[in-house]
Amino acid sequence: MSSLVAVSAVADDGVVSVPSNPVGRARRRSFTPAQKLKYLSEYEVACETGQGNAYLRGEGLYSSLISEWRRQRDAGLFDGKSPGEPVGRPSREQAELARVKAQLRRAEKERDTAEAALEIMGKLHALLEQISESADTDDQRGKRS
Repeated sequence: MSSLVAVSAVADDGVVSVPSNPVGRARRRSFTPAQKLKYLSEYEVACETGQGNAYLRGEGLYSSLISEWRRQRDAGLFDGKSPGEPVGRPSREQAELARVKAQLRRAEKERDTAEAALEIMGKLHALLEQISESADTDDQRGKRS
């Protein structure tokens, strides 16, 4: 069986100070909604430059926290929360709203991709017509000579 030893320090004036965590276990960190939003925005900026993982390591965060906080943010759980107020789980309405917002973002992304593809196809069609017309005029010039 192991024994726990509490470590205390005695200052020069004889006052004994005991660490706030005498057992030696790490304390779980908690984050306010404002901190979560700050970390999310900084992480997203870091991801744009390809430094997302380095940012997480530097802040001591896990990607699962970021995913959870992103879901909470998208569900609107951080809206109107005071700094110390707990966030909690989303209600059914909030979860449905987050799901619909995510579906809308995916649909908008697909629409943008389809628009870009149609634009490229239009340009390709115009180019092929131009090549076809120039080939027809070259064939007609060759027959007359």
